Amino acid sequence: MPTNSMTDYVPQAVPIPQAPDTSFWSELQWKTLFAICDAIVPSIRTAPQSLNDKVISKIEYDAALDKLTSLVSGPDAKQVAVQYLEENVSTNPAFRAIVERTVGHYVHDEGRNGLGLILNALNTRAGSLILTGSTTPLHQQPVAFREKVFRGWDTSRLSPLRNTFRGLTAIVKKSWVLASPNIDKVLGFPRVPVHGKPADGFPHEFLQIPPGDGPETIETDIVIVGSGCGGAVTAKNLAEAGLRVLVVEKSYSYPSKTFPMTANEAYVNMFEAAGAVVSDDGATVVLAGSTWGGGGTVNWSAALQTQGYVRQEWADGGLPLFTSWDFQRSLDRVCDRMGVNTEHVRHNVQNNVILEGARKLGYAAKTVPQNTGNAEHYCGYCTTGCAAAGKKGPTETFLADAAKAGATFIEGFRADKVLFDKKGANQKAIGVEGTWTSRDQYLGLGGSGSTQRKVIIKAKKVVVSSGTLQSPLLLLRSGLKNSQIGRNLHLHPVIGAAALFDEDTRPWEGSALTTVVNEFEDLDGHGHGVKLESASMLPSVFIPIFPWKEGLDYKLAAAKMRRSTSFITLTKDRDSGRVYPDPNDGRVRIDYQVSSFDRRHIVEGLIAAAKIAYISGAKEFATTYRDIEPFVREDSSDHDSPEGTNNVALQKWIAELRRKSPLDAEKALFASAHQMGTCRMGKSPKTSVVDPHCQVWGTDGLYVVDASVFPSASGVNPMVTNMAIADWASRNLARLMSQPRTETSRLARL
Repeated sequence: MPTNSMTDYVPQAVPIPQAPDTSFWSELQWKTLFAICDAIVPSIRTAPQSLNDKVISKIEYDAALDKLTSLVSGPDAKQVAVQYLEENVSTNPAFRAIVERTVGHYVHDEGRNGLGLILNALNTRAGSLILTGSTTPLHQQPVAFREKVFRGWDTSRLSPLRNTFRGLTAIVKKSWVLASPNIDKVLGFPRVPVHGKPADGFPHEFLQIPPGDGPETIETDIVIVGSGCGGAVTAKNLAEAGLRVLVVEKSYSYPSKTFPMTANEAYVNMFEAAGAVVSDDGATVVLAGSTWGGGGTVNWSAALQTQGYVRQEWADGGLPLFTSWDFQRSLDRVCDRMGVNTEHVRHNVQNNVILEGARKLGYAAKTVPQNTGNAEHYCGYCTTGCAAAGKKGPTETFLADAAKAGATFIEGFRADKVLFDKKGANQKAIGVEGTWTSRDQYLGLGGSGSTQRKVIIKAKKVVVSSGTLQSPLLLLRSGLKNSQIGRNLHLHPVIGAAALFDEDTRPWEGSALTTVVNEFEDLDGHGHGVKLESASMLPSVFIPIFPWKEGLDYKLAAAKMRRSTSFITLTKDRDSGRVYPDPNDGRVRIDYQVSSFDRRHIVEGLIAAAKIAYISGAKEFATTYRDIEPFVREDSSDHDSPEGTNNVALQKWIAELRRKSPLDAEKALFASAHQMGTCRMGKSPKTSVVDPHCQVWGTDGLYVVDASVFPSASGVNPMVTNMAIADWASRNLARLMSQPRTETSRLARL
């Protein structure tokens, strides 16, 4: 690259696939939807210029302007603040395009149809009277009226209205942050990292399939479905063992010169369903990587090894591997390859708040090892791709090693089903059938390179590494009947929190997650509890998770991010859910409720985070639970009060939070970046999907190697655990395939 620092580096833009046909709704339905959007994030003025303006008094307006200009730096601070207050979402083409894409592509039919019915009802006299108390259609009402009506849906007796409130606020908040022309100016958030130098990542090459009428057939020894942490390690080990390895990935690869992507580009091109996967109850947002390298391309570098109490739990469940020296060697081997270290970690402001606050309170805390090639990596933007190639995830390590050893790669390949040779009761996996979509076809660019083909891959062994959300769905599409497929889903649910300080924190700078508080990881005596960590504080990740109460309040709260730090309550969940295919289109659906048992632990995590924030001098502490007001310090200048966290006001706030324990799930927004367990490993097909060697019960030659095989929640960020299981299982598979046929048959029975 021609540049030497990030400050003069402009990432190459990445195209976004064409928006869907929006004709599934009428023009009036869309008009009503965007009228609601204008009520959620309104244009704030003292005199109306259109029906979509929220009109407030000059006193209120000036007070809001003063708050913003006290935050925004630079000579044009007042102008930026005015533009921010007065921007209108429904006239912003970028905002409209994101909402249309989200509703058209990523909301399932059931949700879209339900929302469509409500939008229709709002345009009939009877329906409008029931839903708004007026016979005038909602889009013809002033914004203040729309806002009041919409806010009332939060506590409506009708569950469809409560669901609509949760769903629409989530869509609108995220779409606004992605599309706003002013929020980055208000925050002082730069397009690219200030720190670091751009560098070229490993130049992966992908097989291109020419146009044709019939299916294309490819032969190999091993086909691996998925390029994430499990698939990448498996590919390296099998390719280096001299086997012909083909890795297929449903998503696409992007070079480091496109990183960091804009948030909009990143969500569409590198996350499952553009980051819009939500549990059926609407309470948990699930972020899962869907790109070359999977979650290892978009995660936050945390490289924690599986803890002893979890390994013992899994061993006690009939899997002695996890307390063996073999497994420890695999943990160390994958960490060594990624250059996992703590020696070169530089904590940013928010991680220092956690580490120093925990020290003052006597909480057990430590530095989180980073997979940064034994070098410092002070970026913060890696959720949208690492421009410096400093994060040594799968693309820069295991997949690069696999390529050097002769592995072949295909991007844009959706595996429809595993192929079997069935003889009696035995099923032998003999390959995979799927659909390949060229990059141009995916992007809707057309041209001679735009191709879609059916492809049959014949293989001696099939390894499914599609992740916790997709691996079970592929097994189900392939006709497997084990009742455990898709069950035992664990998500490490978190509630987020923010501490507000008197000065700018520039929280997007520096590695996102470099500290962890372990003090509360075993609250029940059986290994269930919470860890406190920090979150990526890119605006598009952080701002949308906080609750909406009314439009002006939300805009002012969002602007505070520039002086904030974050907390997340990483919960080792005891209770599980399931994934299953949508009955209409087969996409992944998530049936998961954060149990009252696990929510009580989250409350204790929030209380600990509030104490850390207070002892660190924070002036406010807010959470993503919308049924409790933020704690506001009475005197933010008194950082060293002798009473410490015994402060009466703080203790009163804590008592109120405990009174609400275990929290009302409908009033919380949980998030998950860790999905585990839907093809769990075990000693019996009655309780698991794969055997202790990761082979699917009742099959020969079909393996699952990813975080879906975890017997329960790992309790730590799952990357290293996932990779270590893959390292152990793939080395065993390589030895199995190198044995003479009679010996191979004997080993397969073990």
